[in-house]
Amino acid sequence: MQTLLDTLPQVGRVEWISIRPGRGEPVNVLEKAEITLENGLEGDRYGGKAGSPRQVTLIQKEHLAAVGGMLGRGPIDPVIARRNIVVSGINLLALKGKQFQIGEAILEYTGLCHPCSKMEAAFGPGGYNAMRGHGGITAKVIQSGSVQVGDDVAYLS
Repeated sequence: MQTLLDTLPQVGRVEWISIRPGRGEPVNVLEKAEITLENGLEGDRYGGKAGSPRQVTLIQKEHLAAVGGMLGRGPIDPVIARRNIVVSGINLLALKGKQFQIGEAILEYTGLCHPCSKMEAAFGPGGYNAMRGHGGITAKVIQSGSVQVGDDVAYLS
C-alpha cells in the first residue's frame, strides 16, 4: 500500500494565484508571488505566521468545476473560493503528509481546507455543502521561493 501512496508521477500546473490582504477584503489576483518561510505567501492575511500549518491554501481547478456542477452552473470563479493557489492536473489529496514543489518553493501538506459558513453567502444556497470535500488543502512552507502562473506542481519523492 505504501508503494501506491508514494507513486505520484503526475505533474500539475499553477493556474491562478491570489492573496487575501485582510479578513473579508477583496482578493488580489497575481501572476507571480513570493512564498517565504517567515510569511507564507507574501501579502496574504496569514503572513507573518512562521511555521503555521495554514501558510498557503491550494485548491484544484477540477474541484471548482465539480462545485459549480453541484450548484447547477459552470466552474466557480476562484475569487469566490478565496484560496491562494489554484492548480490543475494533480490530485492534491494524494499529497497528504508529503512535500511538494510549486515553482521554486517547497511546501508540505498539513491538512484539508474546509469550507466556512461564508461559502453559503458567496455561492448561494447549498454552497457550503457543495464545497464539502472540495475545499482544497493547507500547506506550510519548507523552502522559500517564487511561484507564478504556469509553474509546475510536483510531488517530491
